[in-house]
Amino acid sequence: MSAAVGADIAALCHKCGDVWHVIVAKVGEQIVKVQCKECGGYHRYKNPSGAAAKKSSAAKAPRAARAVVEKHEAPAVAADLSKPVRKYSTTETFEVGERVAHPTFDTGTVELVDGAKITVFFATGRKVLLHAKAGQASGLTRPKPFDLTGQHAGKPVGESN
Repeated sequence: MSAAVGADIAALCHKCGDVWHVIVAKVGEQIVKVQCKECGGYHRYKNPSGAAAKKSSAAKAPRAARAVVEKHEAPAVAADLSKPVRKYSTTETFEVGERVAHPTFDTGTVELVDGAKITVFFATGRKVLLHAKAGQASGLTRPKPFDLTGQHAGKPVGESN
């Protein structure tokens, strides 16, 4: 039987190097967390003799497989090097093969134009972006405000169209 929570135990402290600790937490019979009596730090239990603690088969659950990220090594379309790199904007129109400078994704090559969307190859992967978006060049416009009577501001209340 192992020591109970609150009991003294010898464990190696990674902060001060001392070995005198108090058991703080256990999982089953295994000591998992201790507090150093010298510096007051909390940490996982580490046996000072270096012997590995026994682990149950339940504690050794297999790690979930990490998602494999597809790496793109070259664009599907060759970049047109005769044209300069253009700064990306949703109001600009792009063609296949043009090079685009994006503020987040860096420089990429347009691979596909599909209406108002373009597929651009960047070093981090392919991204679908907007282009040729009409009505943004002049900026946003607001409707004229109404007064409390429901008429446009600037006209006298009694006047109508």
